[in-house]
Amino acid sequence: MISLGSLFSRQAAPLLGIDISSSSVKLVELGRDKSGGLVLERCAIEPLERGWITDGNIEKFDEVSDALRRLVKKSGTRTKNVALALPPSAVITKKIILPGGMSEQELEVQVESEANQYIPFSLDEVSLDFCVVGPNTNSTGDVDVLIAASRREKVQDRQGLAEAAGLKPVVIDIESYASRLAAGRLIETFPGKGKGVMVALFEVGALTTSMQVIRDDEVLYERDQAFGGAQLTQLIVRQYGFSPEEAESKKRSGELPEDYDSVVLRPFVESTAQEIARALQFFFTSTPYNRIDQVMLAGGSAPLPGLTQAVKEQTSFACTLVNPFEGMAMGSSVRLKKMVREAPSYLTSCGLAMRRFLQ
Repeated sequence: MISLGSLFSRQAAPLLGIDISSSSVKLVELGRDKSGGLVLERCAIEPLERGWITDGNIEKFDEVSDALRRLVKKSGTRTKNVALALPPSAVITKKIILPGGMSEQELEVQVESEANQYIPFSLDEVSLDFCVVGPNTNSTGDVDVLIAASRREKVQDRQGLAEAAGLKPVVIDIESYASRLAAGRLIETFPGKGKGVMVALFEVGALTTSMQVIRDDEVLYERDQAFGGAQLTQLIVRQYGFSPEEAESKKRSGELPEDYDSVVLRPFVESTAQEIARALQFFFTSTPYNRIDQVMLAGGSAPLPGLTQAVKEQTSFACTLVNPFEGMAMGSSVRLKKMVREAPSYLTSCGLAMRRFLQ
């Protein structure tokens, strides 16, 4: 079984949620106030250079662990325990049905024998974990069990990165599960506690945009597409002749020529909205569903001016920008303006930090 806690580990002690993406590392630490409400204690982002992380693989270990150290220092936290996540492409998940009433040990034996059917590697090469989801709806007395397995070196890479930065990895999660957990808290604030609401969650990252369609905590559909904010950086390079590094920095700070909005930004926003509309269309044609109640936009490129409006116009569906910290109290070290600006980037790291309170 997986050695560092678990892919589904529960952690009550202070915990940092750290999300490692292709363009940045993000940290969130949550606490609770006296009434039990969530408090955002701290959040911070440290950019990564292109190529340090590719397709979820750590290509430049020392550079990324240095960035992680800077991130922890910048955040001012003293917490050492961390929850990290692997990209969905690095994890095989499978829901199986087993007889209820088994001991943990019996479940373990059963899961290992079942896992052999679904995992294309030797079990010696994988980190394997499972959790009992609940009673099976169709078969009385049986339970649904979720198996998760990843190549051991993928888990060890994340583990090693945390340890190199002086941290202690206690939870390894899956990015899409973490972002769903954070989004689920927001969906519960919808009318009727969000029951039956069809939500399309888009995370617009630097290189890829991931889409999950969720209803009542169940994932009906998921898909990744190869478009994201890095394309906007390339357009800035092409239009103004900046180096990629200059373009990225000017994009973040907003120090761009006067015609940037009309010549570069607006066409990019329109094409991003079209990509999102196309992804939804693909969902409708390849599933029995034909409607979405709410589009939610997250990720570093989600706050681009005009994007939520463009998505509304392209899709005719309600669309909101995600702030995973909505409804939380703010700790004294949180810089409010900066946090609000960057909030959609923190969806996955917020979900990872929420693992602290899952019993």
